Amino acid sequence: MKKALYLLLSLYIFIGCSNDSSTNDEDIKRANRQTTGASANDFLSDDNFNSLTIELIYVTGYRPNQSSIDNLESFIQERTYKPGGINFVERAIASPANSPYTIQEIADLENDYREEYNMGDNLTLSIMFIDGKSDQDEGNSVVLGTAYRNTSMVIYQNTLEQNSNGVGEPDRVMLESTVLRHELSHLFGLVDLGTPMLQDHKDEANGHHCDVQDCLMNYQVEAGSVFDMASGGTIPSLDPLCLADLKANGGK
Repeated sequence: MKKALYLLLSLYIFIGCSNDSSTNDEDIKRANRQTTGASANDFLSDDNFNSLTIELIYVTGYRPNQSSIDNLESFIQERTYKPGGINFVERAIASPANSPYTIQEIADLENDYREEYNMGDNLTLSIMFIDGKSDQDEGNSVVLGTAYRNTSMVIYQNTLEQNSNGVGEPDRVMLESTVLRHELSHLFGLVDLGTPMLQDHKDEANGHHCDVQDCLMNYQVEAGSVFDMASGGTIPSLDPLCLADLKANGGK
């Protein structure tokens, strides 16, 4: 039996307490610890930020394929206005050895290891590639990635690798690229998460996902169907309704 591979959204809300002892450093970090989707327009347009730094934080031995990183950069260039360019920063970390992970534990790891925060006209994105699994895995269903906060996402890289490149399984680069694009699109505000819908296409039964079956933003990616969608080496695309939403919120 094939596993159901899920791309999960976590509405992680940062609640800060302001006090007289707050430092400038804490104020800077607070801008990157808002609700998921809060920076949708900042990602899509160049109104406030004209460049983007992407910080890749991965457990040693779990770095994503370079082709997947290149595909992510291409996707960002296709959908956003960042004339100042896109820059990648990488760092390897030791295994936290705490699998399965709650989203709070992932957020705590980001707090420990993230070094890149918004500065001036440069927006930042943190992507963690973890060696464990999500605590939301259940039976034959596993979670591959989660968008949380406004500029943060996690990829459960060990789970992804265990479900790719095998017989009847999707190609690893294709699956990595699909997960990365899907989770980033949540940070772009899809579906109805900071980027308003021009026409209703929200899957009410599955949260902020698209009800168009073959869209990149569909809630479930089942191994066989991903392979079918990616026949000829193509990554699933955003459907016209999602694209229209992005354009209306400042994107391409």
